[in-house]
Order: sequence, then structure tokens, then C-alpha cells
Amino acid sequence: MGEIIKVTKMRVGNLVVFEGELYRVHSVDHRTPGKGNACIQTKLRHLAKGNLIDKRFLSDVKIEKASLDTHDMEFLYEEDNGYIFMNNESYEQMTLSKELIDEDAGYLLPNMNIKVEFYNEEPVGIQLPLTVTLKVTDTEPYVKKATASAQTKPATLETGLKVIVPGFVQVGEAIRVNTETGEYIERA
Repeated sequence: MGEIIKVTKMRVGNLVVFEGELYRVHSVDHRTPGKGNACIQTKLRHLAKGNLIDKRFLSDVKIEKASLDTHDMEFLYEEDNGYIFMNNESYEQMTLSKELIDEDAGYLLPNMNIKVEFYNEEPVGIQLPLTVTLKVTDTEPYVKKATASAQTKPATLETGLKVIVPGFVQVGEAIRVNTETGEYIERA
């Protein structure tokens, strides 16, 4: 049994048990209408089926936050059917499906240590570090004094992830990216 929390304490990425099923929180929006009760508008992704539902909760409702176990694991490589991870303690390897990793795949590099989340001994997701360092493999060349304002441009990173970077970032440079927002932070 997990912790019972008010829906106002739900955060993006949390796993919650709703109507007996496990869901990952994709968005949380606190709404206060001019009259009436405040509510929390959420988007929840069913972990087993993968479908996304919209659900509105009154702000005083409580929900169960799933109790998760985490294991330190090393990402080894990608295969056609998923991503191969190795437990750092038992050296046991396991495959996590592409649906389970989802958008987080763009932040995974071989030999990266991350935490894998388990619910009832089944893997349900991963916890990435707050930032990762990735190399730029493709971007437009920098044009000096092309504009008076700050210049930005799209860049493709070594994992295939696409981010917006400042104009001075060049191919081959390593940059830090925020894994929660997908935004450029700084050169590494």
C-alpha cells in the first residue's frame, strides 16, 4: 500500500493508483474558477495499456501514491525490442520495453547509471539524473552579428534528441540538458 496524498500534492512523473489501476501523472493543472470549488485537472497515462486519460479531481480529494522500490542499474545498449539494463549489485540483465522508457530514451547513453523503479517487483519506469551531458552532432553554423537579440537554433544530439541551443554552440561540443524540461542549460 502506498502513501495517501491530497491531489494537490501530485507532481508530473508520480505513479498513482486510481480505480485500482496504476497511472503515471503526465500533467497537473490547478484551476480556481471565479465561483465554485478549486479543482485539479490532470492527464494520467495507464501504465499497462498506455492510454492517456483526462481526469478532474476536486482539490480536497485524496489519492494513493504508489510505493516504488528503486534499484541502481546501468544502461548497456538498445535492441529492437527494448533497452538492456544491468543490476549493479546482482549483475542480472533485464530488458525494459520502448513503451516504458518512452521520451526518456533521448537521454540514455551506454554505461549510464540510473535508478529503475519497480512496483510489485515489475519495472515501471526510470529516474534520470536532473541533467545529462550530450554531444552536438548536427546544428547550423553560427552567424556573428546576425541579429541584435539572442540567436537560437535547433541542434541534434548524439542520442537523436533535438533541443534548442544558443547560436554559439557548434557541432562536436558537449552540452548539459535538463532531463525534466528538455532544455539546454550550458556548455559542458
